[in-house]
Amino acid sequence: MDPQTAEDARTELERVEQTINISTERIDSLRKEIADMEGDRSQQTAALIASAQRVKLAEIEVTAISERMAELRAEENSIKATLDLENSEIGTLLTALQIIGRNPPPALIVEPNNATKSARAALLLSSILPQLSNRADAIRIELDALLDIKQQVEAEETELRENLNILREEKLRIAVLIEARKEGVERASQALDAEQREAELLASRAKSLNQLLKVLEEEVQSVTEANEAARQSDETPRFDVGVQLENEAIQLALADTNRTQPAFPFELGKGHLVPPTNGVSVIEFGNNDGFGGISQGTFIVTRAEAQVVAPADGWVLYQGPYLNYGQIVILNVGQNYNILLAGLAQTNVELGQFVLMGEPVGIMGKRTISQTIATSAGNSRPTLYIELRQEGEPMDPSDWWATTRNTTQNG
Repeated sequence: MDPQTAEDARTELERVEQTINISTERIDSLRKEIADMEGDRSQQTAALIASAQRVKLAEIEVTAISERMAELRAEENSIKATLDLENSEIGTLLTALQIIGRNPPPALIVEPNNATKSARAALLLSSILPQLSNRADAIRIELDALLDIKQQVEAEETELRENLNILREEKLRIAVLIEARKEGVERASQALDAEQREAELLASRAKSLNQLLKVLEEEVQSVTEANEAARQSDETPRFDVGVQLENEAIQLALADTNRTQPAFPFELGKGHLVPPTNGVSVIEFGNNDGFGGISQGTFIVTRAEAQVVAPADGWVLYQGPYLNYGQIVILNVGQNYNILLAGLAQTNVELGQFVLMGEPVGIMGKRTISQTIATSAGNSRPTLYIELRQEGEPMDPSDWWATTRNTTQNG
């Protein structure tokens, strides 16, 4: 293996370790756990996919908790505002009582001639005292509600910390696994580096995604090998392409983590692809792209440093920088279909590599990487651009994603 590639993997692992608050004992335990898988690429891949699924679920829960906490904070502020208003009104009532106290009306039995003043005072007191009692009751209710909200916030904060710890630990696990995978790469590193440089050179000359796909498919050796592998898998399908697959059949096919070709023909995967990341769709296929044109893909706003996984089995057609799209990954998923993922801050796959559905392929940045994506999505937050193409033509990916239940199972 190229020493530089190994050094890059170790450097990235050290960076992850420095940003994650996990005990040395736990780090050593993770390293030992993964060291026990040495040489077993299938087991490493299965661990990567399982870890990626745990990250996905933790990201979903962290987002949900953050939303719930925002709602609780808003409710807390509303109650505090109500209490401030009640305090002001009670202050007014107490002031009236103080005035009466400083100049109290004489009692009827002492000075019967002041009956009128005494009557007025009695009326005033009979009016103020019930109001004070009602205000006190209202304040008790609001204070109870405020206490309940504070307890809920504390519980949510505890759950948030637990999920953030899961995220940190799983990110470390993924980094260690990727380090182990890179150290076990069997391909000639010099040839791989040369092919990667050639692919990036071709990409720098392509002025559109159409051109990029065309030159990559025609001119890069490793990509040609990947495309040939894809064609061979298409020629010997594991399923009848005319039959719609049941979810059980999909799960059975995906269970084989030692596979070197897609678990099923891509055309049969409609409704079963894993969404590449968690987030909110801000522009759908066919909508205005923000530049006066029509979007040929989907824009997803994600969490900072969100994980990105392969939506389907496929070969890495290209990975690396491209124009102003940030880092991109293009997968050849067979049957003349390609999936493009753009706007990443970092990729962790290699040219020509076969990746499994749900396997991590990269991470997002802390903000959007691509100015094009930022402008069209109208948001400076990290934004992933997803494009599905058949024979070079963009198509609507919305029907291809798995339901929540299937996504969980596929993970």
